Amino acid sequence: MTTMWQETLGEKQVTYTLHLNGQMILIENVPARVNEETGDQFFSPSTVERLQKTVLEQSKPDRFVQVPVYNYSNSTA
Repeated sequence: MTTMWQETLGEKQVTYTLHLNGQMILIENVPARVNEETGDQFFSPSTVERLQKTVLEQSKPDRFVQVPVYNYSNSTA
């Protein structure tokens, strides 16, 4: 018996997160197709090219955010 899988993709604006050289980089308002069931994000080739260009150019960011960092191995259960 074959089970058919029906994906529902919606157009959304997402925040793309990248870890590069020990830094976390956020790019907001990135157009993506998002799977409604799984949350998986899919980007068009032109969007991927623009993301790469944005990161490689290292232009001045729009803003900075401060985030807490926790080490899982130091946490108590």
